[in-house]
Amino acid sequence: MKNLLLAICCLLSTAFTTVAQQRADQQQLTNPGSFSMILLGDPQGYIKYDINQPLFELCTAWIADNVDQLHIKAVLCTGDLVEQNENIVRNRKMVNQTGREMWSAVSRAFERLDHKVPYIISAGNHDYGYRSAENSRTQFPEYFPFERNRAWRDICVSVYPNRNGAESLENSAYEFVEPHWGKILVITSEFAPRDEVLDWAKELAAKEEYRDHKVIFMTHSFLRQRTAQRTDNEKYSIAPHNWGEAIWQKLIEPSSNICMVICGHTGNPGDFEDSVAYRVDKNVAGRNVHQMMFNVQVLGGGWEGNGGDGWLRILEFMPDGKTIKVKTYSPLFGISPSTKHLAHRTGDFDQFDIVVE
Repeated sequence: MKNLLLAICCLLSTAFTTVAQQRADQQQLTNPGSFSMILLGDPQGYIKYDINQPLFELCTAWIADNVDQLHIKAVLCTGDLVEQNENIVRNRKMVNQTGREMWSAVSRAFERLDHKVPYIISAGNHDYGYRSAENSRTQFPEYFPFERNRAWRDICVSVYPNRNGAESLENSAYEFVEPHWGKILVITSEFAPRDEVLDWAKELAAKEEYRDHKVIFMTHSFLRQRTAQRTDNEKYSIAPHNWGEAIWQKLIEPSSNICMVICGHTGNPGDFEDSVAYRVDKNVAGRNVHQMMFNVQVLGGGWEGNGGDGWLRILEFMPDGKTIKVKTYSPLFGISPSTKHLAHRTGDFDQFDIVVE
């Protein structure tokens, strides 16, 4: 009798596991020995309308559900967490939330990842000032303090004070150690970083303990969509500042171990190619630096649409220690059998390989 009951329990357990694995178009790594990082574009379009906010929560819930399945080591976000950092007068034509309501919503979405996986954010222009970087005021440290996510504790190796003199994760660095990839350092910066922030990042990457690391640098404004030209002479009041071209000249090109730059910020309503960019240039050591822009906020209906149709990128770090497979996927489409055929983008600028030297 005991053997019969045990057999029934095993069958039920298998059945429930099978059902769970089939829900929401669960994704697979190309190689079981790989690990991944998930890239989120600017979430402001999701956050500025209460009706859109559950779509971003769906994205972070999907990530939390796939931490083990995809061996997710980190979540990268290109910034513009909110549409307006400080505003209580709501313009219904572009927002229906106050600044504090927006910060609360985006914080709630990232809360799904707390204590499960580190998320690394490059604060954007809309995260400063009143509406868009008129000054250095930001609520970022209030809603994203270091203590909220213990997944940061063992990997955060350096921070640099923000524009208001406070230590904040706006300028921070994270170390990952993987068997096939060795040591990886991810550095993120404030919007339009000051010279002293670029100096901090440059000196950090050149330190003896990080000199042999593969370094990924994240900042909000760096490339323009489609053309992949570097940003320059942007018309924001925040100062002092550096745009993409200056960041390249002062930090990226002179650093021999920065192998990738990730950004968001630019985009236009249109086809998908108006929301992405990619280019490769040589640094001072003659090594390729891969530069990638991903910002899907205008997809799903334009500036006042649904915020981005759930699109995110899965960056699969292959066991060869040099290849990153980039895939573009939407949990919003993937969650339903009737739309899962739309959940993968496979164009040349949606799905490609990056080979790190």
